[in-house]
Amino acid sequence: MDYQADTTPLPPPRVHGRGVTPLGPVEAEPSAPPAQGWGDRRRLPALTPLEPEDREPRERRRRERLPRFPRPPRSKSGKVRKPRGRFRRALRLTAIVAVIAIVASLVTTIAYNWITPPRTAFMIEAGEPIVYQYVSIDHISRYTIASVVAHEDEQLGTRVGAFSIDDFMARAQAFGSGQPDPSGSTVPQQLVKNIFLWPSQDPIRKGIEAGLSEEFDFLLPKERIMELYLNYAQFGPKLFGICAASWYYFNAPPSQLTQYESEQLMGVLPDPDNVRRAPGGGLDISATANPEAVDLINGAANVWVPRQLEGMGGWQAAVKTIGITDTAADHAATEGNSDGCSTMPQDVAKRLQSEGVG
Repeated sequence: MDYQADTTPLPPPRVHGRGVTPLGPVEAEPSAPPAQGWGDRRRLPALTPLEPEDREPRERRRRERLPRFPRPPRSKSGKVRKPRGRFRRALRLTAIVAVIAIVASLVTTIAYNWITPPRTAFMIEAGEPIVYQYVSIDHISRYTIASVVAHEDEQLGTRVGAFSIDDFMARAQAFGSGQPDPSGSTVPQQLVKNIFLWPSQDPIRKGIEAGLSEEFDFLLPKERIMELYLNYAQFGPKLFGICAASWYYFNAPPSQLTQYESEQLMGVLPDPDNVRRAPGGGLDISATANPEAVDLINGAANVWVPRQLEGMGGWQAAVKTIGITDTAADHAATEGNSDGCSTMPQDVAKRLQSEGVG
Protein backbone atom coordinates (compact mmCIF):
# COMPACT_ATOMS: atom_id res chain seq x y z
CA MET A 1 0.00 0.00 0.00
CA ASP A 2 1.33 3.46 -1.04
CA TYR A 3 1.22 6.29 1.42
CA GLN A 4 1.51 9.97 0.45
CA ALA A 5 4.60 11.59 1.84
CA ASP A 6 4.51 14.69 3.92
CA THR A 7 5.32 17.67 1.60
CA THR A 8 5.08 20.46 4.10
CA PRO A 9 7.73 23.05 3.06
CA LEU A 10 10.73 23.26 5.27
CA PRO A 11 11.85 26.61 6.68
CA PRO A 12 14.88 28.19 5.02
CA PRO A 13 18.19 27.18 6.49
CA ARG A 14 20.00 29.57 8.69
CA VAL A 15 23.46 30.58 7.51
CA HIS A 16 25.66 32.11 10.10
CA GLY A 17 28.38 34.58 9.28
CA ARG A 18 28.93 38.28 8.42
CA GLY A 19 27.50 39.64 5.18
CA VAL A 20 25.48 36.50 4.37
CA THR A 21 21.88 37.10 3.40
CA PRO A 22 19.50 34.17 3.97
CA LEU A 23 17.79 32.81 0.88
CA GLY A 24 14.07 32.90 0.44
CA PRO A 25 11.77 29.94 0.64
CA VAL A 26 12.66 26.97 -1.48
CA GLU A 27 10.30 26.47 -4.41
CA ALA A 28 8.76 23.08 -4.71
CA GLU A 29 9.52 21.00 -7.77
CA PRO A 30 6.91 21.25 -10.56
CA SER A 31 6.19 17.57 -10.40
CA ALA A 32 5.62 17.60 -6.63
CA PRO A 33 2.07 17.69 -5.42
CA PRO A 34 0.77 20.84 -3.83
CA ALA A 35 1.79 21.52 -0.27
CA GLN A 36 -0.59 20.35 2.42
CA GLY A 37 -0.82 21.21 6.10
CA TRP A 38 -0.68 18.83 9.04
CA GLY A 39 -4.41 18.81 9.24
CA ASP A 40 -4.68 17.73 5.59
CA ARG A 41 -2.38 14.76 5.99
CA ARG A 42 -3.69 11.47 4.82
CA ARG A 43 -4.27 9.19 7.74
CA LEU A 44 -3.35 5.55 7.82
CA PRO A 45 -6.26 3.18 7.56
CA ALA A 46 -7.25 1.39 10.71
CA LEU A 47 -5.89 -2.11 11.07
CA THR A 48 -8.46 -4.82 11.07
CA PRO A 49 -7.99 -7.93 13.23
CA LEU A 50 -7.13 -11.11 11.47
CA GLU A 51 -9.74 -13.72 10.96
CA PRO A 52 -9.44 -16.81 13.12
CA GLU A 53 -8.53 -18.94 10.13
CA ASP A 54 -5.71 -16.54 9.19
CA ARG A 55 -4.05 -16.88 12.52
CA GLU A 56 -1.13 -19.21 12.57
CA PRO A 57 -0.56 -21.45 15.63
CA ARG A 58 2.14 -20.17 17.84
CA GLU A 59 4.42 -22.42 19.79
CA ARG A 60 4.71 -21.43 23.35
CA ARG A 61 8.01 -22.14 24.99
CA ARG A 62 7.94 -23.22 28.56
CA ARG A 63 9.84 -20.84 30.70
CA GLU A 64 12.15 -22.63 33.01
CA ARG A 65 11.66 -21.32 36.51
CA LEU A 66 14.81 -20.55 38.38
CA PRO A 67 15.03 -21.71 42.01
CA ARG A 68 13.85 -19.06 44.40
CA PHE A 69 16.01 -18.37 47.41
CA PRO A 70 14.66 -16.60 50.50
CA ARG A 71 15.85 -13.09 50.90
CA PRO A 72 18.11 -12.53 53.88
CA PRO A 73 16.29 -10.89 56.78
CA ARG A 74 16.86 -7.21 57.25
CA SER A 75 16.97 -5.24 60.44
CA LYS A 76 14.99 -2.07 61.05
CA SER A 77 17.90 0.00 59.76
CA GLY A 78 17.83 -1.88 56.45
CA LYS A 79 21.06 -3.79 56.97
CA VAL A 80 21.14 -7.45 56.04
CA ARG A 81 21.33 -9.68 59.10
CA LYS A 82 23.27 -12.89 59.07
CA PRO A 83 20.96 -15.88 59.54
CA ARG A 84 21.29 -17.65 62.88
CA GLY A 85 21.18 -21.39 63.08
CA ARG A 86 18.56 -23.30 65.00
CA PHE A 87 21.20 -24.76 67.25
CA ARG A 88 22.38 -21.32 68.28
CA ARG A 89 18.85 -20.16 69.07
CA ALA A 90 18.09 -23.34 70.99
CA LEU A 91 21.32 -23.00 72.94
CA ARG A 92 20.48 -19.42 73.84
CA LEU A 93 16.96 -20.36 74.94
CA THR A 94 18.32 -23.25 77.01
CA ALA A 95 20.81 -20.95 78.72
CA ILE A 96 18.06 -18.45 79.57
CA VAL A 97 15.81 -21.16 80.99
CA ALA A 98 18.72 -22.61 82.99
CA VAL A 99 19.58 -19.23 84.51
CA ILE A 100 15.94 -18.60 85.45
CA ALA A 101 15.67 -22.08 87.00
CA ILE A 102 18.85 -21.61 89.04
CA VAL A 103 17.80 -18.20 90.32
CA ALA A 104 14.32 -19.49 91.23
CA SER A 105 15.85 -22.49 92.99
CA LEU A 106 18.21 -20.31 95.04
CA VAL A 107 15.44 -17.92 96.03
CA THR A 108 13.21 -20.82 97.08
CA THR A 109 15.97 -22.44 99.11
CA ILE A 110 16.77 -19.19 100.92
CA ALA A 111 13.08 -18.76 101.74
CA TYR A 112 13.10 -22.06 103.64
CA ASN A 113 15.15 -20.35 106.32
CA TRP A 114 11.92 -18.73 107.50
CA ILE A 115 8.95 -20.51 105.92
CA THR A 116 7.69 -24.04 106.43
CA PRO A 117 4.97 -24.85 103.87
CA PRO A 118 2.23 -27.17 105.21
CA ARG A 119 2.50 -29.56 102.25
CA THR A 120 5.32 -31.26 100.38
CA ALA A 121 5.49 -33.30 97.18
CA PHE A 122 5.38 -36.53 99.18
CA MET A 123 2.32 -35.37 101.11
CA ILE A 124 0.49 -34.43 97.92
CA GLU A 125 1.34 -37.79 96.39
CA ALA A 126 0.09 -39.62 99.49
CA GLY A 127 -3.28 -37.90 99.16
CA GLU A 128 -5.66 -36.55 101.74
CA PRO A 129 -6.43 -36.77 104.59
CA ILE A 130 -2.90 -35.88 105.74
CA VAL A 131 -2.03 -35.87 109.45
CA TYR A 132 0.50 -33.12 110.03
CA GLN A 133 1.37 -30.15 112.26
CA TYR A 134 4.50 -28.04 112.43
CA VAL A 135 6.65 -27.87 115.57
CA SER A 136 9.73 -25.77 116.29
CA ILE A 137 13.01 -27.56 116.93
CA ASP A 138 13.09 -25.86 120.32
CA HIS A 139 10.28 -28.17 121.42
CA ILE A 140 11.64 -31.45 120.06
CA SER A 141 13.33 -33.91 122.39
CA ARG A 142 17.11 -33.91 122.04
CA TYR A 143 16.96 -37.69 122.22
CA THR A 144 15.00 -37.64 118.96
CA ILE A 145 17.45 -35.26 117.28
CA ALA A 146 20.42 -37.35 118.41
CA SER A 147 18.72 -40.51 117.13
CA VAL A 148 18.26 -38.96 113.69
CA VAL A 149 21.91 -37.96 113.52
CA ALA A 150 23.05 -41.43 114.61
CA HIS A 151 20.66 -43.40 112.40
CA GLU A 152 20.37 -41.27 109.27
CA ASP A 153 23.46 -39.08 108.89
CA GLU A 154 26.34 -39.13 111.39
CA GLN A 155 28.37 -36.62 109.38
CA LEU A 156 25.56 -34.06 108.99
CA GLY A 157 27.29 -31.49 111.19
CA THR A 158 30.89 -32.26 110.27
CA ARG A 159 30.75 -32.90 106.54
CA VAL A 160 31.41 -30.20 103.94
CA GLY A 161 28.55 -30.42 101.49
CA ALA A 162 25.36 -32.41 101.43
CA PHE A 163 27.12 -35.71 100.73
CA SER A 164 30.50 -37.28 100.23
CA ILE A 165 31.64 -37.53 96.61
CA ASP A 166 33.06 -41.00 97.21
CA ASP A 167 29.77 -42.21 98.67
CA PHE A 168 27.84 -40.63 95.82
CA MET A 169 30.00 -42.36 93.18
CA ALA A 170 29.71 -45.67 95.01
CA ARG A 171 25.92 -45.31 95.06
CA ALA A 172 25.87 -44.43 91.34
CA GLN A 173 27.97 -47.48 90.46
CA ALA A 174 25.78 -49.72 92.59
CA PHE A 175 22.65 -48.33 90.93
CA GLY A 176 24.10 -48.84 87.45
CA SER A 177 25.02 -52.45 88.17
CA GLY A 178 21.73 -53.25 89.90
CA GLN A 179 23.28 -53.75 93.34
CA PRO A 180 21.85 -52.56 96.67
CA ASP A 181 22.56 -49.02 97.85
CA PRO A 182 25.76 -49.24 99.96
CA SER A 183 25.22 -46.09 102.06
CA GLY A 184 21.81 -44.46 101.59
CA SER A 185 20.79 -40.84 101.29
CA THR A 186 21.93 -38.18 103.72
CA VAL A 187 19.51 -35.96 105.66
CA PRO A 188 19.76 -33.05 103.14
CA GLN A 189 19.12 -35.45 100.28
CA GLN A 190 16.11 -36.98 102.00
CA LEU A 191 14.80 -33.53 102.85
CA VAL A 192 14.78 -32.14 99.30
CA LYS A 193 13.32 -35.41 98.04
CA ASN A 194 10.43 -35.12 100.50
CA ILE A 195 9.81 -31.46 99.68
CA PHE A 196 10.17 -31.33 95.89
CA LEU A 197 10.62 -34.74 94.24
CA TRP A 198 9.09 -38.17 93.79
CA PRO A 199 9.94 -41.52 95.42
CA SER A 200 11.25 -43.47 92.40
CA GLN A 201 14.92 -44.37 92.09
CA ASP A 202 15.51 -43.11 88.54
CA PRO A 203 18.79 -41.28 87.78
CA ILE A 204 17.01 -38.03 86.82
CA ARG A 205 15.56 -37.71 90.28
CA LYS A 206 18.90 -38.58 91.84
CA GLY A 207 20.64 -35.87 89.82
CA ILE A 208 18.11 -33.18 90.76
CA GLU A 209 18.24 -34.35 94.35
CA ALA A 210 22.03 -33.97 94.42
CA GLY A 211 21.91 -30.38 93.15
CA LEU A 212 19.10 -29.25 95.45
CA SER A 213 20.62 -30.89 98.50
CA GLU A 214 23.86 -29.00 97.93
CA GLU A 215 21.91 -25.74 97.82
CA PHE A 216 20.11 -26.55 101.07
CA ASP A 217 23.31 -27.58 102.80
CA PHE A 218 25.07 -24.38 101.72
CA LEU A 219 22.24 -21.89 102.34
CA LEU A 220 20.60 -23.33 105.47
CA PRO A 221 22.19 -23.97 108.88
CA LYS A 222 22.33 -27.59 110.05
CA GLU A 223 19.88 -26.92 112.84
CA ARG A 224 17.30 -25.63 110.37
CA ILE A 225 17.85 -28.63 108.08
CA MET A 226 17.17 -30.93 111.04
CA GLU A 227 14.03 -28.97 111.95
CA LEU A 228 12.65 -29.25 108.43
CA TYR A 229 13.56 -32.91 108.21
CA LEU A 230 11.74 -33.84 111.43
CA ASN A 231 8.69 -31.87 110.32
CA TYR A 232 8.48 -33.46 106.87
CA ALA A 233 9.60 -37.03 107.53
CA GLN A 234 6.94 -39.70 107.17
CA PHE A 235 6.23 -41.76 110.32
CA GLY A 236 3.23 -43.77 109.18
CA PRO A 237 0.53 -44.05 106.50
CA LYS A 238 -0.27 -40.41 105.62
CA LEU A 239 1.31 -39.40 108.94
CA PHE A 240 4.00 -36.73 108.62
CA GLY A 241 6.18 -34.88 111.10
CA ILE A 242 7.39 -35.60 114.61
CA CYS A 243 4.56 -33.56 116.18
CA ALA A 244 1.83 -35.80 114.74
CA ALA A 245 3.90 -38.96 115.29
CA SER A 246 4.58 -38.38 119.00
CA TRP A 247 0.93 -37.71 119.77
CA TYR A 248 -0.38 -40.50 117.56
CA TYR A 249 1.88 -43.27 118.85
CA PHE A 250 2.73 -42.18 122.39
CA ASN A 251 0.04 -39.61 123.30
CA ALA A 252 2.74 -37.10 124.30
CA PRO A 253 4.27 -33.92 122.85
CA PRO A 254 7.57 -34.29 120.96
CA SER A 255 9.42 -32.48 123.75
CA GLN A 256 8.73 -35.41 126.11
CA LEU A 257 9.77 -38.33 123.92
CA THR A 258 12.10 -40.72 125.73
CA GLN A 259 15.34 -42.05 124.32
CA TYR A 260 13.89 -45.50 123.62
CA GLU A 261 10.78 -44.08 121.95
CA SER A 262 12.98 -41.85 119.80
CA GLU A 263 15.13 -44.79 118.80
CA GLN A 264 12.03 -46.81 117.91
CA LEU A 265 10.80 -44.06 115.63
CA MET A 266 14.03 -44.28 113.65
CA GLY A 267 13.00 -47.79 112.63
CA VAL A 268 9.79 -46.35 111.17
CA LEU A 269 11.57 -44.08 108.65
CA PRO A 270 12.71 -46.78 106.16
CA ASP A 271 9.19 -48.25 105.71
CA PRO A 272 6.50 -45.97 107.19
CA ASP A 273 3.57 -47.36 105.20
CA ASN A 274 3.78 -50.76 106.92
CA VAL A 275 3.94 -49.41 110.50
CA ARG A 276 0.85 -49.51 112.72
CA ARG A 277 -0.07 -48.12 116.10
CA ALA A 278 -0.46 -50.67 118.89
CA PRO A 279 -4.03 -50.89 120.26
CA GLY A 280 -2.95 -49.53 123.65
CA GLY A 281 -0.51 -46.98 122.23
CA GLY A 282 3.05 -47.16 120.99
CA LEU A 283 4.39 -48.88 117.91
CA ASP A 284 2.92 -52.28 117.07
CA ILE A 285 5.67 -54.88 117.35
CA SER A 286 3.42 -57.78 118.17
CA ALA A 287 3.22 -61.09 116.34
CA THR A 288 0.36 -59.74 114.19
CA ALA A 289 2.33 -56.74 112.98
CA ASN A 290 4.25 -56.59 109.72
CA PRO A 291 7.42 -58.66 110.36
CA GLU A 292 9.68 -56.40 108.29
CA ALA A 293 8.46 -53.32 110.13
CA VAL A 294 9.01 -55.08 113.47
CA ASP A 295 12.59 -56.00 112.51
CA LEU A 296 13.36 -52.41 111.53
CA ILE A 297 11.90 -50.97 114.73
CA ASN A 298 13.61 -53.45 117.05
CA GLY A 299 16.88 -53.24 115.15
CA ALA A 300 16.98 -49.44 115.36
CA ALA A 301 15.99 -49.27 119.04
CA ASN A 302 18.11 -52.15 120.34
CA VAL A 303 21.14 -52.27 118.04
CA TRP A 304 21.84 -49.55 115.50
CA VAL A 305 21.05 -46.28 117.23
CA PRO A 306 22.52 -47.15 120.67
CA ARG A 307 25.71 -48.42 119.06
CA GLN A 308 26.11 -45.35 116.88
CA LEU A 309 25.43 -42.94 119.73
CA GLU A 310 27.98 -44.71 121.87
CA GLY A 311 30.55 -44.30 119.12
CA MET A 312 29.76 -40.60 118.86
CA GLY A 313 30.15 -40.03 122.60
CA GLY A 314 26.48 -39.99 123.64
CA TRP A 315 23.38 -38.04 122.63
CA GLN A 316 24.80 -34.71 123.91
CA ALA A 317 27.80 -35.00 121.60
CA ALA A 318 25.55 -36.02 118.71
CA VAL A 319 23.30 -32.95 118.90
CA LYS A 320 26.30 -30.70 119.48
CA THR A 321 27.63 -31.57 116.02
CA ILE A 322 24.74 -29.58 114.48
CA GLY A 323 25.05 -26.67 116.89
CA ILE A 324 22.50 -27.61 119.58
CA THR A 325 23.71 -27.29 123.16
CA ASP A 326 20.43 -26.76 125.05
CA THR A 327 17.45 -29.02 125.82
CA ALA A 328 13.75 -28.85 125.05
CA ALA A 329 13.10 -28.16 128.75
CA ASP A 330 14.98 -24.88 128.37
CA HIS A 331 12.13 -23.69 126.11
CA ALA A 332 9.25 -24.84 128.27
CA ALA A 333 8.04 -21.27 128.75
CA THR A 334 7.15 -20.99 125.04
CA GLU A 335 5.81 -24.50 124.56
CA GLY A 336 2.26 -23.17 124.65
CA ASN A 337 2.80 -21.20 121.45
CA SER A 338 1.36 -22.33 118.13
CA ASP A 339 4.66 -23.97 117.16
CA GLY A 340 5.09 -25.82 120.47
CA CYS A 341 2.83 -28.83 119.72
CA SER A 342 1.90 -28.96 123.42
CA THR A 343 -1.62 -30.28 122.71
CA MET A 344 -2.85 -33.05 120.46
CA PRO A 345 -3.41 -31.80 116.89
CA GLN A 346 -6.93 -32.06 115.54
CA ASP A 347 -5.76 -34.21 112.64
CA VAL A 348 -4.37 -36.76 115.11
CA ALA A 349 -7.57 -36.72 117.17
CA LYS A 350 -9.64 -37.39 114.03
CA ARG A 351 -7.35 -40.25 113.01
CA LEU A 352 -7.59 -41.87 116.44
CA GLN A 353 -11.34 -41.42 116.48
CA SER A 354 -11.66 -43.04 113.06
CA GLU A 355 -9.66 -46.00 114.41
CA GLY A 356 -11.94 -46.38 117.43
CA VAL A 357 -9.56 -44.91 119.99
CA GLY A 358 -11.47 -42.63 122.38
